[in-house]
Amino acid sequence: MKIPRRRTTFRRYLVGALLLTLTFYLLPKSDTIASWVRPLAGATPHPIDPLIRNAEKEFEAKLSKSTQTLTAAAAAYRKRRGRHPPPGFDKWYEFATERGAIIVEDFWDQIYQDLEPFWGVRPAKIRKDARDFDMRIQIRDGKASTSSDWFWTQIWLGMIQTVEHLLPDMDLAVNPMDEPRMVVPWEDIDVYMQKAAETMRIVAVESVVSRFSSRTGEAPEEDQSDMLPAQWERDTPLASEHMKNGYVANYTLSTDYCHQPDLQALEGIFVEPISVAATKSLIPVFGGSKLSRNNDILLPAAIYWSEEKRFFGAEAAATPWTAKQSSAIWRGVATGGLNTATNWRAFQRHRFAAMNSPTLLAHAEANPEEPPPNFVLPDKRYALPAAAQTDLPGWIARTTDIALTEMACSNKGFSPSCDYTAAYFTPAAGVPMATQFEHKYLPDIDGNSFSGRYLGFLRSTSVPVKATLWREWHDARLVAWKHFVPMDGRFGDWWGILGYFLGGGGEGGVAKGRDRVGEGIAMAGREWAAKVLRKEDMSVYVLRLLLEYGRVTDDKREVLGWVGDLREEV
Repeated sequence: MKIPRRRTTFRRYLVGALLLTLTFYLLPKSDTIASWVRPLAGATPHPIDPLIRNAEKEFEAKLSKSTQTLTAAAAAYRKRRGRHPPPGFDKWYEFATERGAIIVEDFWDQIYQDLEPFWGVRPAKIRKDARDFDMRIQIRDGKASTSSDWFWTQIWLGMIQTVEHLLPDMDLAVNPMDEPRMVVPWEDIDVYMQKAAETMRIVAVESVVSRFSSRTGEAPEEDQSDMLPAQWERDTPLASEHMKNGYVANYTLSTDYCHQPDLQALEGIFVEPISVAATKSLIPVFGGSKLSRNNDILLPAAIYWSEEKRFFGAEAAATPWTAKQSSAIWRGVATGGLNTATNWRAFQRHRFAAMNSPTLLAHAEANPEEPPPNFVLPDKRYALPAAAQTDLPGWIARTTDIALTEMACSNKGFSPSCDYTAAYFTPAAGVPMATQFEHKYLPDIDGNSFSGRYLGFLRSTSVPVKATLWREWHDARLVAWKHFVPMDGRFGDWWGILGYFLGGGGEGGVAKGRDRVGEGIAMAGREWAAKVLRKEDMSVYVLRLLLEYGRVTDDKREVLGWVGDLREEV
């Protein structure tokens, strides 16, 4: 079915085309993406080595913050959040510890990033916006229900039902689309955050109310307006680098497109998204992923809760490292947005497949006067293995198995080929997830939004190589270079990552690669996922999230809290 174009398509295309041109062709001929970082040749130790060591220290520091008692957890909460915990915090702690959850206050940072702006909106308006939303889950008297039969909503309902008995009455607006729903202007968010900051304080124990308000017979909100934000100029200081010596050193910053605006010409969601139903108003919409500047409230993705076989391949997730092929594999449909004859070169999956095509690489090397269709050849400053420097197409053929499985054409939908890309791509057969786990390295590339296979990769004995602009519920729990390998959204570091772990490749095994280092990351990611990314951990996260949401939507929110530990001291 052909998707209608938006009125902003032409303008978006012009902007995207300009940025793409600047990115690929206006740099000096000796320049590539790698030239934006310091030279790498002759670096000793390899630039990735200190990143892995720093990741180990970061992880140990995170673990050192774990709490073992309710009193300690409440104290950590007050220190990090600047408020008392919400009502029901003791029940949340009991629920979490009964399920063996590791409790580190940092793990719930995403909740507070998502909800903090709503402290600047009147509670009655938040409640009304949720009630008026077209797709929602409601909780009444400890029971969750929905009138929607949309499969994501049904999956989220099942997730929420694991904690429904511990929640106050509320309505949750849920987003059924891949793409997020809210892009509130920065000036508005700044005003909301200033209002929120005015409410942040530790209320005197004797003034704290420990029960949520009743919603029975609640009158509808009359005043539809909430605020008229001042139109202030946004302060845009120079962002700190997310790369160090050619590799991702700050994973969170690497997912922030405002820090690197050229990525808006290299990701389908910006170039031409499949569906757009965004609002600039701050309304409480829950979804499974979002970009750094979206204002949706994150739940664990429905696809993670459902554990669908095609995304998890659990039967082969424990394949021993020594039984795997020393190579990288990726398969995927050419999604990412609505690609056309004029914009497909900007789409992330097209770019990644092209730069891993031995045929296109051979053509690019043989015709240096003719730029590759949508990528740049590796910069020599990445000091790739000799095998890659002398025969890049052959090296890629030995160390990778990467291809699109189906095209998504603007004029005929999903198809084996598109007229405008047939000269560049020949789709390959799909590979079951269980078979992909026979390879040691698993690149993970965004589609229309986040990649649903990421959790399956983390639970496996292979190494996820993650390139994304999408934020998810679990981000604060994972440490880049400890549990997965981060990759820049431009993919300029991909060949360097391959060279570091796989060396020259070949039938005789890994040649001067770092096989044991790769195995260490794979095992650390798998073991950690088994401790903090279980379905039980998702339930614990959702309970904490909805207790906080229940408070921010309560008219008495500024004095609502749990202070059982402090009252015992008194």
